[in-house]
Amino acid sequence: MKKIDIIRAWGRILSGHPPMLSIEITRECPLRCPGCYAYEPEHLGQLGPLRSLADYKGQQLIDGVIALVRRYRPLHISIVGGDPMVRFRELDILLPRLSKMGIEVQLVTSAFRQIPPHWAQIKDLHIVVSIDGLQPDHDVRRTPATYDRILKSIVGHSITVHCTVTRQMTARPKYFEEFLSFWSSKPEVNKIWFSLFTPQVGDELDEILSPQDRAAVLEELARLRPQFPKMYLPNVVMEGYRRPPQSPAECIFARTTLTITADLNGTITPCQFGGNPDCTQCGCIASAGLKAIGDFRLLGFLPVKSIFFASDRIGKTAARMLKNSAWLLANLVLLSLDLS
Repeated sequence: MKKIDIIRAWGRILSGHPPMLSIEITRECPLRCPGCYAYEPEHLGQLGPLRSLADYKGQQLIDGVIALVRRYRPLHISIVGGDPMVRFRELDILLPRLSKMGIEVQLVTSAFRQIPPHWAQIKDLHIVVSIDGLQPDHDVRRTPATYDRILKSIVGHSITVHCTVTRQMTARPKYFEEFLSFWSSKPEVNKIWFSLFTPQVGDELDEILSPQDRAAVLEELARLRPQFPKMYLPNVVMEGYRRPPQSPAECIFARTTLTITADLNGTITPCQFGGNPDCTQCGCIASAGLKAIGDFRLLGFLPVKSIFFASDRIGKTAARMLKNSAWLLANLVLLSLDLS
């Protein structure tokens, strides 16, 4: 993020608008990954399971996404699913339009389908490919998005590899070194991100890292950073993983990102994970980075998060007042029409 982006984001917050938008543009995904938060029963709360929602295609989807962008005017959009590549025809129209609107777009996919070559020319489009572990583990968890298919799908593109670390990866020595060695050697790979598996409160899944596992993984990744410069894991993110926000109310990422459901109508709360995420075990790379930045003390005593939270309160209050004023004005107009 550039300095000018931080200033623009602050302006959006003060005006009561979220600077970041995340849209689940489809409920469909050909994968059935163990531990996937999107298909957990509580992901959408009272809205019901993801697969029960309306799911748009064609012009309806295109118009619906553009309408959301015009309504919220975000600086950054994450397009997720399901898997967005299920709707690649619609994206072929949407992505250039969003680029012309000056919006930075992050597209998160399993790359189960070839990414159209001409997308490489779209300005401010960032493609993130989810790859969970070395080939034997990944191919079992994420079929049909196998290593072989991913390698064919990303040809001609510059992508970010995103790996969510699970407990199973910690059992084998040099696991992360082998992973980084393989993907760093690919010319299509620009960056490599690591997140840590984030459970829901009360989960007892095999993927969950113990506190000892988390500490060992972070120590190992820190050791590997000089050897693999494509790995993006700065100290601020490491610190955010070591001391994650303890609740959604403390999470800057959760409070600055509006996540929209596949019906383009509902919102996912309290953050992109939905349900009741265990914030004490949060492994979200965005949350970790913003948390550490929020803890930075200006002039040695004033935490950045204090300024943010105050701005957020001001913005939300101003937005409510504006909404209430508009409601009052509309009713006064209606009343005057009745009286006449």
